[in-house]
Amino acid sequence: MAASTLGSAWGPLRLGVPSLCCRRPPRGLWARVRRLPGFQGPAGSGRSVAAASGPGASGTDQYCMELLRKRDYESYLCSLLLPAQSRSSAFALRAFNVELAQVKDSVSEKTIGLMRMQFWKKTVDDIYSDNPPHQPVAIELWKAVKRHNLTKRWLMKIIDEREKNLDDKAYHNIQELENYAENTQSSLLYLTLEILGVKDLHADHAASHIGKAQGIVTCLRATPYHGTRRRVFLPMDICMLHGVSQEDFLRKNQDKNVRDVIYDIASQAHLHLKHARSFHKSVPVKAFPAFLQTVALEDYLKKIQQVDFDIFHPSLQQRNTLLPLFLYVQSWRKRY
Repeated sequence: MAASTLGSAWGPLRLGVPSLCCRRPPRGLWARVRRLPGFQGPAGSGRSVAAASGPGASGTDQYCMELLRKRDYESYLCSLLLPAQSRSSAFALRAFNVELAQVKDSVSEKTIGLMRMQFWKKTVDDIYSDNPPHQPVAIELWKAVKRHNLTKRWLMKIIDEREKNLDDKAYHNIQELENYAENTQSSLLYLTLEILGVKDLHADHAASHIGKAQGIVTCLRATPYHGTRRRVFLPMDICMLHGVSQEDFLRKNQDKNVRDVIYDIASQAHLHLKHARSFHKSVPVKAFPAFLQTVALEDYLKKIQQVDFDIFHPSLQQRNTLLPLFLYVQSWRKRY
């Protein structure tokens, strides 16, 4: 069965402003979105990054925001839409994740990467001893820990998992990829819930599934980039099931069996989003801002479905300039 035929089994994805809900958005919605701090629309307009923190913003706070805007724009937009009292802590948390994520691509030897991970392990220990190093992200993370009493275990899990991932090996199966996503992306969401003051079992379940979907989509999105470095991290069991080798991805093979591999992996992300939404009525509304990244996830899954699961299609590498609008509408309608 062709990937395009299989893809139809997903049904319509709940994306785009009209399909988010039947309620009509308020007038002037796009104008409000364009006033988001640091928002870069089609014409590059938008307020400065510094404006997001107000006149009393510290240099370390602005450093985290700028790092996030440059390296993880989707998380930057989602963090802007959090309640004002939670925003700076969310920026610190996401900037911490960016710092860890950059290690793998910025070192030429694993030993150097391990040293950097050790620095962050010690940094977290020092943060919880009220003695953070003079590093902008560390200082802001310390403030967030003090302000919200964040759980140290989640921070250490993220570091430990990123450290194990320095090995540059493909995932043996989809479960390995999901475990990696649970310990990184889901842990970030658990911490975001703590920042929002949410302690709820249903919210935790939703965060677990959304984090796994995020990890899977991130793996898919990064495949073309990894290919330029002669690396393939897609789950080997699914590749073997369809008779696809790593060399097929390095050569940008677009045969049906290659697209079926992508379909199977993308379907798992789609399934996790469906599971997360099954808790929708039980999750406190206060938790919804933590899950805004579902908008970006569905945007990618919709686009990859439209190009018949061609992972190398140029449209998948283009930024959706309407994403800020979709995020704003989703935030206003209190959905995830």
